[in-house]
Amino acid sequence: MTTVIEGIDLTGLTPGPAQTWGAIRLVPLLRRDPVTDLRLHARLHDPDALSIVQTAPRTAYISFIPHAFVATWTTDSTPAAAYGTQLRDSADTDVPEGIRLVFRRRMARREDRQRLRFLPLHLAMEGYLALQFGGPPIAWQEWTRQAVTRGLSPRVEAGYTGAAIAGLDDALRVFEIHPDQCGMVLYVADALTAAFVVPHPDDYRALHPTLLQDFYGDLLFHYAHLYPAAPDFTVRLDDTAITSVADLRAQLARMDAEWQDFHALLAGGLLAAGRLTVTPAHRMGRFTLARFLPAFDPDADNHIGEVITDETGRLAYLKTFRLSAAQTRRGHLLSQLAAHDWNLDSTATALRTDRDGLVQRLDRAGFGHLLRPDVIDACRRRARQSRGALTAGDRHR
Repeated sequence: MTTVIEGIDLTGLTPGPAQTWGAIRLVPLLRRDPVTDLRLHARLHDPDALSIVQTAPRTAYISFIPHAFVATWTTDSTPAAAYGTQLRDSADTDVPEGIRLVFRRRMARREDRQRLRFLPLHLAMEGYLALQFGGPPIAWQEWTRQAVTRGLSPRVEAGYTGAAIAGLDDALRVFEIHPDQCGMVLYVADALTAAFVVPHPDDYRALHPTLLQDFYGDLLFHYAHLYPAAPDFTVRLDDTAITSVADLRAQLARMDAEWQDFHALLAGGLLAAGRLTVTPAHRMGRFTLARFLPAFDPDADNHIGEVITDETGRLAYLKTFRLSAAQTRRGHLLSQLAAHDWNLDSTATALRTDRDGLVQRLDRAGFGHLLRPDVIDACRRRARQSRGALTAGDRHR
């Protein structure tokens, strides 16, 4: 059952000192009491294959999927061991003649009673792509026959792999992994880009390299090139106020508080993300795998992602993807259309524009193919006439 929450609750996770490399800033998340009865490991897929995942009888999700996560849990809360990582043979250097297709069954699939295979981030992105995927529920005359009968099929979104981000590979290689680290928050030029949390420190050490295989939004790609270095945040102890061990302990506590305040300031776009719509995808004993969508507020940061929580709501796993401004606008438009039964006039009024303004916004957002060509042509003709009238008025004055 879909629920609505206010932001992401990182209770139990403590931010550690940030590490910077160029424009990349990584804040480790430390967990004093790790989750021991849920473990994650990576299952690497063939990087030269294009995966086709059937999500419904007549719906498929197509993408390059370099790896999957396999969750193993116990039913009696006893510690669980990681299953291990499957590696591709390093001696296999043959270049394929073409892109192979690999068919996979569902985004999250139970492999046995206590093991679940799911596709990290793809589970969340599939939820975003499925947003109002059915198209107009009423055959308004402005929409094409294809829009009414086939909906938004196909929906396409693009991203960048971590390997394509300048400096990310070096940053992940040189950054220190803390003994209690169960996650990290990634910033580029101090813009929050992604968050990653796992149940146990051993899981994080095993899955740390997979951050290069994940996909990220264009914000990370462009900011890594535009901003050569992020400013460092250095906390200094006041040695003049230290005359005893108790004073030193107080100074260290102040330093930790400043680190946490600094992290809370930077991570405000995720921790106070506003209304998130959470949809459960699978039950795993006392744990639940779910994905979430934001409110698509054009004036705020918007993240999609997936979580695993226990029966008390404690966060065990988190992976997020920051939507670009264009992706947010598309989600906002689709949400507003759905809220008004895809009626152009009602939606335009809700968006504080007119009918022509909404048609232009839909066309710029990539949804112009859903509208009848004569509707778009008439809108463009009226826009040209309006510009011509304004130009004539300027000449007259």
